[in-house]
Amino acid sequence: MDYCHLNIAEVQELPIDTYLFLMREAMIYENSKTEEGRDYLYDCWRMEQTKPDRKAIREKLQKKGG
Repeated sequence: MDYCHLNIAEVQELPIDTYLFLMREAMIYENSKTEEGRDYLYDCWRMEQTKPDRKAIREKLQKKGG
């Protein structure tokens, strides 16, 4: 199915997971167009991370003399 040219009736018939995926992709696409949007996307990605970036932490501590 070509999702680029759906009318409102076709959108309403999409499975919820497909609809949410397309909304997510559209939001990412629109935000990637501006510097402010890219910063927002980076912050979203950063807040999802669950493991520490040990290399970056070590580098930061070394710069402070720790």
